[in-house]
Amino acid sequence: MTPAENLPYNPFAPVDLGVARHEMLFGNAYPEAFGDWRDEVMSWKTGAYLTAALNPTLTFRLSGPDALRLLSDHSVNGLTRFPVDAARHLIMCNPAGQIVAHGICVREGEESFLTYWLMPWVSYLAESGRYRVTGENLTGRVFLFQVAGPRSLAVLQAATGEDLRDIRFLRRRATRIAGCAVHVLRVGMAGSLAYEVHGPAEAAHAVYRTLLAAGSPLGLRQLGRTQYRMNHTENGFPQGHVHFLYPWFEDADFARYLTARSGGTPFKTDLRGSAGPDPSLRYRTPVEVGWGHVIRLDHDFMGRQALEAELAAPRRLIATLTWNPEDVLDIYRSYLTEGTPHPFMDFRIDMPPLAQPAPHVSDLVLKDGNVVGISSGRVYSYRYRKMISLASLDAGLAVQGTEVVVLWGDPGTRQREIRAVVDRYPLFDEGRNEDVDVSGPEFAPSAGAAPG
Repeated sequence: MTPAENLPYNPFAPVDLGVARHEMLFGNAYPEAFGDWRDEVMSWKTGAYLTAALNPTLTFRLSGPDALRLLSDHSVNGLTRFPVDAARHLIMCNPAGQIVAHGICVREGEESFLTYWLMPWVSYLAESGRYRVTGENLTGRVFLFQVAGPRSLAVLQAATGEDLRDIRFLRRRATRIAGCAVHVLRVGMAGSLAYEVHGPAEAAHAVYRTLLAAGSPLGLRQLGRTQYRMNHTENGFPQGHVHFLYPWFEDADFARYLTARSGGTPFKTDLRGSAGPDPSLRYRTPVEVGWGHVIRLDHDFMGRQALEAELAAPRRLIATLTWNPEDVLDIYRSYLTEGTPHPFMDFRIDMPPLAQPAPHVSDLVLKDGNVVGISSGRVYSYRYRKMISLASLDAGLAVQGTEVVVLWGDPGTRQREIRAVVDRYPLFDEGRNEDVDVSGPEFAPSAGAAPG
């Protein structure tokens, strides 16, 4: 149990003193796990989870007559049809077509947009002077909770006392929880049915407790930060800083912008894995991470020329890799026998909690001794009993059943070639959020649900 005096106040979720280990994120304590991590990772397949692990979410309001033009100029997405209260997963690139930012954008008015995780790139663009826009950094002033899994809608309807079946995928609407005005957005990273609850930071504790109480009879689990990070690989949704890095410091002007706003503190990432110290091997394009279908060539945007050429002849495509269990066991066997062990492999995830600076692990993928791709985001899938990762592979190899080799271990260490096979992508493909029809009576609110 963590001593209470060692835990700073977390404005986004009540601190649970019954949790053995907390992580610090931007000065806030958040549980690494609330209980048995296996129950937590199963929650988005069989029940539902609640997490505040994304707080404080980088939230930026962009408004003004040129707000839509700024987003269109720098997003691969087509934005001609973007109604109020709709959301888009925006992807922004540099001239080489490499991803520099991606996140959710909600249109809250004709000339006003809320962006999540598009900072600092979107704030840099807003301050460039090229657009008639106003930017407002809301980070720390708002909360974002995720409620995900097959029972997530039931949890939210119990907490609000409302029928929320009308909220379509990538749409939001206003409601109330614990007497507080909030918005519910149908989106999530779990792969299954999922929602987000957004509201003012001062209401966060009351809303969190109400969601937890409403979900308790439905088997709601609280999700720790490590388990939250695990779901992206299994569900086929690559993340910046986990599966790829942003080429921010390849742009000299943007690098100066970042450095000035950090007070001169250098940005540090511990580059791990057989990909070595060259950060450029860890950059990705939308095509390489499975987002080529989002690109719309109906407008000019940063990186269009490079991406148009790549769409015509893709170099690499996304794939799930399942690692050979005997080769994985050999890694752990080296820790229990004499001789030089292989580099340590955390069982659950390549991003162990509390590591500072945060490691970014990328490994070379080989075929017949030649480099054919990059693997990252390795996790253990308890659902499928597999060690898996996501890989950007040469296009002709990103086919289910293809056999490759992952070179495990930092250069200069005792590396190990681990056999792997291309599995289905995404590995978790049961009841995807965008496909679930919640209009039926089986999703109707339970009689007598308490109002929010």
